[in-house]
Amino acid sequence: MQLRGKLMGIYVLIGVLGAATGFLSGLLGIGGGIIMAPMLLYIPPFFGLEPLPMRTVAGLTIVQGLLGCISGALSHRQFQMVSMRLSLYMGFSIFIAALAGGVGSRFVSNEILLLLFASLALMAALLMLITIKSESENPDVQQLSFSPWRAVTAASAVGLLGGLVGQGGSFILIPLMTSFVQIPTRIAIGSNLAIVLLSSVAGFIGKATTGQIDWLMAVPIVLTVIPAARAGSLVSRKTPVVVLRRVLAVLIAAAAVRIWVSVLFA
Repeated sequence: MQLRGKLMGIYVLIGVLGAATGFLSGLLGIGGGIIMAPMLLYIPPFFGLEPLPMRTVAGLTIVQGLLGCISGALSHRQFQMVSMRLSLYMGFSIFIAALAGGVGSRFVSNEILLLLFASLALMAALLMLITIKSESENPDVQQLSFSPWRAVTAASAVGLLGGLVGQGGSFILIPLMTSFVQIPTRIAIGSNLAIVLLSSVAGFIGKATTGQIDWLMAVPIVLTVIPAARAGSLVSRKTPVVVLRRVLAVLIAAAAVRIWVSVLFA
């Protein structure tokens, strides 16, 4: 009976965490992995539950990321805040670069690269704190113009470094899109979900076909992430851009600090 209660507890907790990270995916345009993974690792023991194995956490995280991206991207596209042209340029670039980084990771020092990655994340967080003057609250995606080479360069750099260190890195894309590629924040948030979707599908297929997903534990995520991401996108649409940028800055900085800690105190 006690075992049954603990099992029910872990399923409920996974559902709650799925809802929280799904909401943030829709709100901020991030896949959610940078939040979901540490939550699944550290929160269950806090409630007296058995800690989840890293393999299970990775499998559940990719399910959450995929569903969050699909639901959030569709919602933001409904609000006309997703540029398919930008998403294709950056999506294929980050996918190919991440593959190259993954292959080349065995030839470089992972600790140095992680420090570089964490430093880039901190810089990205600072970029999000800079208020962009005269940024529109309702940009017209049909009138969006950008430099393709800048878009490809930003996505390739993040994908390559992320692949080298084994990190997604998509949360760094939004600051680079708004500063380097000069994309309005709302369109960057919506388009980022579509960009991340491609790599999420690849990761999901890889883990699903090799038996790395606990499908029973994934059920609460399936039930909660999709409506939560939809709700997050609705709130995002009504939230001032400056607030979205500040919340993103905090999350990106937290991810950077976590990477720093994992390297310095490993």
